[in-house]
Amino acid sequence: MIYSGTAISVQALDGGIAEFKFDLANESVNKFNRATVEDLAAAVKAVKADSSIKGLIVTSGKPVFIVGADITEFGDSFASGEAAILEWLAQSNAIFNSFEDLPIPTVAAINGIALGGGFEMCLVCDYRVMSTAAKVGLPEVKLGIFPGFGGTVRLPRVIGVDNAVEWIAAAGEKRPDAALKDGAVDAVVAPEKLRDAAINLVQQCLDGKLNWQAKRAEKLNPVKLNMLEQMMAFQTATAMVVGKAGPNYPAPKLALQAMQQHVSLDRDAALKVEAKQFAKVAVTPQANALIGLFTADQTVKKISKKHEKGSNKEINQAAVLGAGIMGGGIAYQAASKGTPIIMKDIRTEALDLGMGEATKLLGKTVEKGRMTPAEMGKVLSRIRPTLNYGDFKTVDIVIEAVVENPKVKTAVLSEVEGLVSEDTILASNTSTISITYLAKALKRPENFVGMHFFNPVHMMPLVEVIRGEKSSDAAVAATVKLAQKMGKTPIVVNDCPGFLVNRVLFPYFGGFDMLVRDGADFQAVDKVMERFGWPMGPAYLLDVVGIDTGVHAAKIMAEGFPDRMQPNYKSGTEIMFENNRYGQKNGKGYYVYEQDKKGKPKKVVDQTTYELLAPIAAERKEFDAQEIIDRCMIPMVNEVARCLEEGIVASAAEADMALIMGIGFPPFRGGACRYVDQIGVANYVAQCEKYAHLGKAYEAPQLLRDMAAANKKFFG
Repeated sequence: MIYSGTAISVQALDGGIAEFKFDLANESVNKFNRATVEDLAAAVKAVKADSSIKGLIVTSGKPVFIVGADITEFGDSFASGEAAILEWLAQSNAIFNSFEDLPIPTVAAINGIALGGGFEMCLVCDYRVMSTAAKVGLPEVKLGIFPGFGGTVRLPRVIGVDNAVEWIAAAGEKRPDAALKDGAVDAVVAPEKLRDAAINLVQQCLDGKLNWQAKRAEKLNPVKLNMLEQMMAFQTATAMVVGKAGPNYPAPKLALQAMQQHVSLDRDAALKVEAKQFAKVAVTPQANALIGLFTADQTVKKISKKHEKGSNKEINQAAVLGAGIMGGGIAYQAASKGTPIIMKDIRTEALDLGMGEATKLLGKTVEKGRMTPAEMGKVLSRIRPTLNYGDFKTVDIVIEAVVENPKVKTAVLSEVEGLVSEDTILASNTSTISITYLAKALKRPENFVGMHFFNPVHMMPLVEVIRGEKSSDAAVAATVKLAQKMGKTPIVVNDCPGFLVNRVLFPYFGGFDMLVRDGADFQAVDKVMERFGWPMGPAYLLDVVGIDTGVHAAKIMAEGFPDRMQPNYKSGTEIMFENNRYGQKNGKGYYVYEQDKKGKPKKVVDQTTYELLAPIAAERKEFDAQEIIDRCMIPMVNEVARCLEEGIVASAAEADMALIMGIGFPPFRGGACRYVDQIGVANYVAQCEKYAHLGKAYEAPQLLRDMAAANKKFFG
């Protein structure tokens, strides 16, 4: 053994070739944490000191190559400021350079995922051989940063500027065929041939068949483009990147600027430019928020695993009550992830609609080449439409997805409870009705939970698993397990009107309604909130959700929380409802809807909306953008804080992830709790006081007042 550390070992093979193996102790994956970087430095020194080593293959002792940098570790260091980040990058890059400068040929054998820092390690090698089972890429811009271990420097020199811009700005994971086509890897082989192929490449270098020194020199020297070619390449790329990223995601643009600045420099000078730009992007609020989201996502996954341990029950057969679009979506999601499901309704037309929805979604997957027609048939065969309860004795869980009416739901749930086995779980897909209330009609309330899917089911990643007063831990755990099996992210919340997501969404709509009442133009509000980062403004969102659905849910919220959700005025949304303007579902709401060239609804302004609003709205006036933001956001954020106070949701991380995944809270703001952290809790409480005259919804909850007094944050 030439070297043995906690993350890396170096062992001699035959013919002067050595194996440089990443195998991080006590971890399921390899990653670049501080221990690995320190080990890399020590391992390189050991190789330098051993004159018998003529060439290296770089391998992994795990199913992945290297997943990337340990963002939970490095993310914390970004709070130290740009100078500290620059110092850290200088040390790290010196270590990577020392490997790249070894006087021997080096070949990376990429057996599995090599992302971020993991792929940057591959780039410091002279050659790269990739398994057909592997994926590579530089996804850092998804975290609000960009590659900082030389990725923006080496990749353009390996695959050209145009390709490198696309790889880095799009942040995608590349399959072997795409990586080979672009020149990012030199060969693709079957997994069992990977090691031998890497050794063979090193041997060809040693035999003089491959000029590895010339190959390496391309990475050490400037990109071979004249000034005109550079200008054209970067002008085109800048327009594309800025257009796609938008103003709220600075990382892709800053990565491009770094590449443009260092493309004419040698490696060492270029790395300094990359580091300077990286330090600049690492301290942006967007990086803080997106890295925070990554860690929150990891937290949610760990919590789900803990919940799972509470049940040994396997869901081998599911059923959904109520077909139609929602039932069909749930059936599709279960079947596509391998769980057979019975879809039961009382009408043949509804079953046809549900099967049609599943068939449509699968057909689109086939069109995109992600599934064969034979595989589509196999998935469809897992969905069994029926008009009766014949096979319900064998069902492990029944998901009720009938009309949002407590009487109908109660009747259906109590009926099916008498037809299933004693340990079958009943789950309601209600979006607002209390699980504890619905459980009163059941003989086995311990087996009953909420399982709230978001529409459209196939696209929305969140499932709220709602614990009623009598729901057992085992029932909750089994439902969490099923949600994960269906490819969803479950978040467990306690019962209350609207649960978590709808409970905090309707105060946001309330803030919008008050702005319209006070003379704001609903279009102006939409534009401001879309610039803030929401995928659609509140008026447009109400149209998409359905005005009738919104009015119905708002009444339930008002009954549950009358002190702050019961308006003392007639809202514009109620006016739309009374005039049969239900939004996209019937073509008229705040906006009217026409079909675009692709057959999708396109919103168009309708002067009639203003005429209908005139009797209940003050004279039209222009509001400052920040006031619009504050008046919409404060009621929502305050309600999130109340949910934390009351234990409806267990942690700020879960609350933030629920808002991101359930209603499209702007990811670059990190969620409601991180949004408050970035404003500063004391500053946020002061904003609440400024608008307290608008009512209880704007009064800062005690939790936030206490945090402000103690100078505390939700995170860090």
